[in-house]
Amino acid sequence: MSSQAALPTVDITTRDHLRRLRQIRFGSAWQVTLTLAFVVVALWIGWRILDWALVKATWVASDRAGCAAGGACWAFVLARMDQFMFGFYPAGERWRPATALLLPLVLFLIASIRPFPRQQAFVGLALLTSPMISLALLAGWAPGMTAVGSDKWGGLSLTWMIASTSFVASLPIAVLLALGRRSEMPVISGLCTMFIELWRGLPLVAILFLAVILLPLALPPGVTVGRFEMATTALTVYTAAYLAEVVRGGLQAIPIGQIRAARAIGFGYWRTQRYILLPQALGKVLPGVINTAIALVKDTSYVMVVGLFDFINIVTAALSDPKWLGSPIEGYAFVALIYWIVCFCLSRWGQKIERNTAGARGLERAG
Repeated sequence: MSSQAALPTVDITTRDHLRRLRQIRFGSAWQVTLTLAFVVVALWIGWRILDWALVKATWVASDRAGCAAGGACWAFVLARMDQFMFGFYPAGERWRPATALLLPLVLFLIASIRPFPRQQAFVGLALLTSPMISLALLAGWAPGMTAVGSDKWGGLSLTWMIASTSFVASLPIAVLLALGRRSEMPVISGLCTMFIELWRGLPLVAILFLAVILLPLALPPGVTVGRFEMATTALTVYTAAYLAEVVRGGLQAIPIGQIRAARAIGFGYWRTQRYILLPQALGKVLPGVINTAIALVKDTSYVMVVGLFDFINIVTAALSDPKWLGSPIEGYAFVALIYWIVCFCLSRWGQKIERNTAGARGLERAG
């Protein structure tokens, strides 16, 4: 009965939208002209892109000279696919970065299926441990594996490694900074505020340069830090400063009455944060956390300034091959497409977790 009553509302809303669209786009001769001109230009641009990307494209060739004129040379991307994915990783060991790239896809599938008991705890634990597993695979820390230095890492596997490690490391730091900034102790609050404002006020490129130039000066003689560790540390503190403000916003949205109620039943500070405030705050700011994670994935492109061959910088390395000179558009178009797919999947994943969390809360209230 209720579903039958809801259908007319949807039909009326759809008709209203169509009527409004017709009035805006076709309300007068001038609007009709503008609309038709826009459609013609959009179709012309779309056809030119389609013609270049698919119709006249070359998929198989041994060098740039073998690609057809006027079309995309995707043969360059296919010939250099290993380098785009794994950088300069040894050919016989590339199953290790391939496994590191497949781990988040498996997590994405697990988080996308129907909710099961302790799904959130499982996904959260997997998110925390997957960067460490990936790092162990890439570096060769497991018994029987050959050690591979970070100077051989590159491409999409390096980009994902830096992004996932920085995010997982920055989230607990951000929570502590948010709690510290709200602390009633002036010293703790002041130090956390100073940390957040310092790193949030500096450009990421400047932080990366500072990590490369100043960090070695602060280390004892004989102690060196790799560029991967420098870049990951810089991105971690930068992201933690932004995430701390996102988490603090969620904490401030919790009514003060809940804190007083927790104190009334004997909860201390940390039990109140652990069982009452943080679960609610993190649920409220989940879109902001996902947004920061997406921004972090794109910010990894700045690591090229410290000499790392991330997913974008690897295009420059691939183009240094004389056989493929003149194919930058195809390389950067492929990189842009992969970046968009990764960020879109993160966005949809976050929405899925948000819906599951809201559904679980609804079931709890109903129970």
